Amino acid sequence: MDGDEFVRLPMGRLDPVRSIIRRVLVALAVLAVVVFIVWLDRDSYGDSVDGSVDLLDSIYYATVSLSTTGYGDITPISDSARLVNVVLVMPLRVLFLIVLVGTTLEALTSRGREQMRLNRWRRTVQDHTVIVGYGVKGRSAVATLQDNGVPTERIVVVDNRESTIQEANAAGLVGVVGDATRAETLRRAGVPVAEQVIVTANRDDTSVLITLTARQLNPKAEIVVAVREAENMSLIRQSGADTVIISSDAVGRMLGLATVSPALGNVLEDLITSGHGLEVAERAVTPREEGLVPKRVNDVVLAVVRDGNLLPYHDPAVGHLVRGDRLVVVRPSHELPWAPRPGTHEVPAEAGDEGDGGRYK
Repeated sequence: MDGDEFVRLPMGRLDPVRSIIRRVLVALAVLAVVVFIVWLDRDSYGDSVDGSVDLLDSIYYATVSLSTTGYGDITPISDSARLVNVVLVMPLRVLFLIVLVGTTLEALTSRGREQMRLNRWRRTVQDHTVIVGYGVKGRSAVATLQDNGVPTERIVVVDNRESTIQEANAAGLVGVVGDATRAETLRRAGVPVAEQVIVTANRDDTSVLITLTARQLNPKAEIVVAVREAENMSLIRQSGADTVIISSDAVGRMLGLATVSPALGNVLEDLITSGHGLEVAERAVTPREEGLVPKRVNDVVLAVVRDGNLLPYHDPAVGHLVRGDRLVVVRPSHELPWAPRPGTHEVPAEAGDEGDGGRYK
């Protein structure tokens, strides 16, 4: 398929470069052993040119013998030398050919295996997450997705730098090298069948082009875009973004809040840091919580997602919780069976008998 050379799959456990180096070292060792054998018994060999065999002649004989070239200008003339050739040199010649042919076959079959892996990936990739840009923001987005239960194989990284894609491959991610403003690059990453697209470009105008292209390729995908300037927010939304994160304003607001209230700054840092302390999460309403008001839920409820609409906890439209609602809550970062991490599809554990929405046993 056209463009396959731009797609980089994570390397398997076997490093082909190390394998080839190891085979070359084995071949050189075999060659050195044969040279030593011939040189040690050089008086039993005859040279048709000058009659004597020196070190260079030993290397020459070992090379043409192991490669089965056999010009015949240097030959074993004594019975002992011929016996050594049968007992030692012949097995070493076979070993040398196995190493040589094996390396060639491995180089050829590795390309075939890589193409098969790529074809299999193209057939199975769908409903995945594409992250455009693997810089600081892109890496943080990947880490957050992984912490929240998204499998590594369901994440594809797009970047125009080969070295960056190599880093992504080293982390177990599929990478696509290319300009993300081009539709062909996004097609290689599977954007037309992706579930989410995260854009973390370094320039807002680039983010606009990427968002427009991604939306054109996939009208249904959830597109999240990071922009630097607030004035570009409306333009990004018009381009097709579902969620826009203003990085400069967010950082500036956190700096200001941390200055006014260091404690508040620490809490906000804790909330956006995954893996410890408090964490903001989205989970489904459990059967025991249906019919309750958000404040009766034992979690701290920030908002309710109902029929695709985000309602703050104090919105009168929330009323009582109903089946199908999802809660945006603040909870401890450690796993709780009744509050699965976002991105998973676990069924909540059976609740206890407390009818007031308390913690479930």
